[in-house]
Amino acid sequence: MIDFSAILPEIILVLVAILLPAIGFATKSSKVLAGVSLVGIAGAMLVLINFLWNINTTPSISFMNGSLVLNAFSALFGLVFLGVAFFVILASVKYVENDRNKPEYFSLILFATLGMLFVSMATDLLSLFVGIEMTSIVSYILVAYRKKDPKASEAATKYFIIGGMSTGFTLFGISLLYGVTGEISFTAINAALVGLTGFNPVLYLAIIMTIAGFGFKVALVPFHAWAPDVYEGAPTTITAMLAAGSKKMGFIALFKLFLIGLIALKADWSVVVAIIAIATMTVGNLMALSQTNIKRMLAYSSIAQAGYILIAIPVATQYALAGGIFQIMTHAFMKGGAFIAVATLATVAIGETITEYKGLAKRSAFMAFAIAIFLFALAGIPPLSGFASKFVLFSAPISAAVAGSEWLLWLAVAGIINSAISLFYYVRIVKYMYVDRGASEEKLKLPTSMVAAVAICLAMTIIMGIWPEPFINAAQSAARTFVLPWGG
Repeated sequence: MIDFSAILPEIILVLVAILLPAIGFATKSSKVLAGVSLVGIAGAMLVLINFLWNINTTPSISFMNGSLVLNAFSALFGLVFLGVAFFVILASVKYVENDRNKPEYFSLILFATLGMLFVSMATDLLSLFVGIEMTSIVSYILVAYRKKDPKASEAATKYFIIGGMSTGFTLFGISLLYGVTGEISFTAINAALVGLTGFNPVLYLAIIMTIAGFGFKVALVPFHAWAPDVYEGAPTTITAMLAAGSKKMGFIALFKLFLIGLIALKADWSVVVAIIAIATMTVGNLMALSQTNIKRMLAYSSIAQAGYILIAIPVATQYALAGGIFQIMTHAFMKGGAFIAVATLATVAIGETITEYKGLAKRSAFMAFAIAIFLFALAGIPPLSGFASKFVLFSAPISAAVAGSEWLLWLAVAGIINSAISLFYYVRIVKYMYVDRGASEEKLKLPTSMVAAVAICLAMTIIMGIWPEPFINAAQSAARTFVLPWGG
């Protein structure tokens, strides 16, 4: 008899997602539709929390002969993705209140989250690819949700074309990898590579293709050009999901491919990945300096953050991986909260131009405070979550350098310098909100549900900064599912 307990959270999401269009025949209320969605997400989260509570007795549960595995890693990321879906849907109650096709909107968010959960559980190339494409295809639709908006249509077209290209690169790369090794399981691929001798050009072409394919998914330089246009044109709540959710899904794919499937070839790809990490964080921050649109600025900031997270891969220790996982956890709420705050202000006619945030502190003290906290956290200012996660992440290459890999020290140096650069454009917005005088001082009446979503992200950003130990421990437990040296 098949045991479905490993995919119980996914089953809950599928049932709710299928139910929503039927509920839409009875009511078009965004409150009801969002409420049903949130109940489903909460149910899936409770299943994962219960699994983590009993993980000492049941460390993992397999499904489909081990193609999908629920363990500390997949459960932790499942909670992150479900948390992102929760605050995105909560914020969407008001944001899509007057839009058509609301049942489909909420249903698609759940299906996108479903794909992310599958990726977190994947142990082979096939299940990983299916999960990525499930989320990607749904994301193309969600970006174009407001199809009469020219910017949304343009963004969706670009996203679809670039996404299709990245899918082609990825599929070509993993097919070559299968051709060389005859395996699709990450652990089996690595075992096969250990036995290979001599130079194999097909194998290295496979690595280049997969780096390009996944590089598009997470907006690594030089595969990043689509991100600012898509982030600007998409509905801002969906932009929050892309930045806080689907991009993190791409990093899971990179972690599993390089730190499990290709770890035997670390000496061949580590320098290339390190160079891409430094280029990504540097280009992202330098481009963000000149932006006047806050969504484009946050998009380039998100590219820079991808460069930080990528540090974990060339260092390739459990300690570095734990730092990367912790950075993903904190970034989900920092960047997600920032985009939700922008969406909230858009509902009261505060535009996307940075200068329109002048004097915001006098119009809405809470929103100005929340945005300031998110921006300072992204810059890595203590005692916020971004400082805690960057401290762990940047200390990993320093530890590796002390242990003998001196060249990895440059990753930490680049990360610290780029964090200092990012502070300039973050502080500029804070100055506009608190120092400069705006065109109006009229108090803003903000939607309660959207304020609640911002409050959730704000609370998590502060809590993970002043009390990081349980989150670091969770990241370390997840990292231990990878067979890597500790290195910390």
